[in-house]
Amino acid sequence: MIIQVENPVVEVHDLTVSYDRKPVLWGIDLTLPAGSLVGVIGPNGAGKSTLIKAMMDLLPAGSGYVRIFDKPIAEVRNRISYVPQRESVDWDFPASVFDVVLMGSYGKLGLFKRPRQADKDAAMDALQKVGMQSFANRQISQLSGGQQQRVFLARALAQNADIYFMDEPFAGVDIATETAIIELLRTMREQGKTVIVVHHDLQSATEYFDWVVLLNMRLVASGPADQVLTQQLLEQTYGGKLTVLTKVGELLRKQEFPARES
Repeated sequence: MIIQVENPVVEVHDLTVSYDRKPVLWGIDLTLPAGSLVGVIGPNGAGKSTLIKAMMDLLPAGSGYVRIFDKPIAEVRNRISYVPQRESVDWDFPASVFDVVLMGSYGKLGLFKRPRQADKDAAMDALQKVGMQSFANRQISQLSGGQQQRVFLARALAQNADIYFMDEPFAGVDIATETAIIELLRTMREQGKTVIVVHHDLQSATEYFDWVVLLNMRLVASGPADQVLTQQLLEQTYGGKLTVLTKVGELLRKQEFPARES
């Protein structure tokens, strides 16, 4: 089931991406609605991170195209923000929490312009929103995994973008951090932002997302969460691997979606 959106914030057409001539994504066609929380869900190796990187033109496409706000990405890059996987970052880099968040404004400043007071205020405001203002002068290497994730989120907030791509922002964080992050994402949605999240936890997906993209190298489904997260479509996405998700499958059959346990 693939639902196409009128006036989409993101349009992907016939997108194919390969690594070393081996296709990772095949012929992806989808549109995403503005002002929504979108979950990109599928098994390991399904191409979820590849999809959002290709959407941002961080990876070259073998075929097809992506348009954001109905324009080529190069024309709207200053309206886009990206939170990569925490594991992909060198956390030993000698920088304070405040400096990392302030870097979020460099895209608009340009590399050789000094941050203004307004940029510094925005950085501190972003830290306050994620509950990390008291850590502003701490070295990022001294933070826990959950704290580092909050700092990365603050850095994205400081950019004041219109669309946010986030690669597994809930991975490896405690339940308090996860709750704080999802509340923040909901606030961003209420402000008209679009947030696209690579996510691996099926049990929380129905609670977190308005729109879900089910992916396993090919697009299985894209649409409202309550229409996409069905037993049939999940089995198509996970194939035989769904046996490990029996409990989730039973919950889905009964249409019971509990919140994640703390």
